Amino acid sequence: MDIQSRIIGCGSYLPGNPVYNHMLEEKIDTSDEWIKTRTGISQRHYAANNEFTSDMALVASQRAIEHAGIKGSDIDLIVVGTTTPDRTFPATAVRLQKYLGCETGAAFDVQAVCSGFIYALSIVNSMIKTGQCKKALVVGADTLSRLLNWEDRTTCVLFGDGAGAVVLEAKRVDPKEPKPGIISTHIHSDGKYEELLYCDGGPSTNQTAGFIKMEGKEVFKHAVNNLASVVKEILYENKLKPEEIDWLVPHQANKRIIESTAKKLKMPMSKVILTVDMHANTSAASIPLALDYGIKNAKIKSGDLILMEAMGGGLTWGASLVRM
Repeated sequence: MDIQSRIIGCGSYLPGNPVYNHMLEEKIDTSDEWIKTRTGISQRHYAANNEFTSDMALVASQRAIEHAGIKGSDIDLIVVGTTTPDRTFPATAVRLQKYLGCETGAAFDVQAVCSGFIYALSIVNSMIKTGQCKKALVVGADTLSRLLNWEDRTTCVLFGDGAGAVVLEAKRVDPKEPKPGIISTHIHSDGKYEELLYCDGGPSTNQTAGFIKMEGKEVFKHAVNNLASVVKEILYENKLKPEEIDWLVPHQANKRIIESTAKKLKMPMSKVILTVDMHANTSAASIPLALDYGIKNAKIKSGDLILMEAMGGGLTWGASLVRM
């Protein structure tokens, strides 16, 4: 019998009330039409001044644990994908461990920006398969509003805050019979493109959090190509055709990127979970937010084959194939 990682619960959290495009017109030189045409974004959410990444992650985690029908103390591994930890150290994950009452196992953060959730999922899947844990919590959470430069109208409208989480459980399965669970994950990076998308702060450089810097056109081009490439890679390894995928759950950065990726794969948008209009780009929280939306709104059902993919600063990118 083989060990397989199965998603048994999911949850998400968005802070405060929606901030609509027209509300930003009072703050910067922009317009609802300009933002929607270029990105597909209609609104986003911002954390309150006294609300931290761990606070959002905690609510999303509690909802995922409740959905899974278990207790926080049952969790023996927590991995948080985040670019905006509460503190330089310790990891946001250990704060979750404390708040959730997890007294055994390990907790740590993964920094892969928008690919953080896929990277975390890949790590946890490997740890479950090697018997290092039985029930794990994988979280994507970011407060990107803290990194926005309101003098840069091309980037500050793109991002929002939020958190999403899934609970994974180790299941013994017969390898000859397809069962629900993570089928495969693929992660990549290419550091020579670091300057295309980065934050200009850091504890060892200028001791500030810094601001997001992005070469939009170049990032768009690499996103379309890299995401299509990793999706084709995962389909090839698993001997699947695009039409066999029930749902594409992409990183929600830009509607045009999502549409271009779907077009390259010859997948209709009716098979794509799209939430970028409601959430904007929430970095590592993007995919679990979209996944939870798809499940809670009765789109994604038990037995469905879903493909999750993301690209972020680094550049990093990756994909995961999961049977729900």
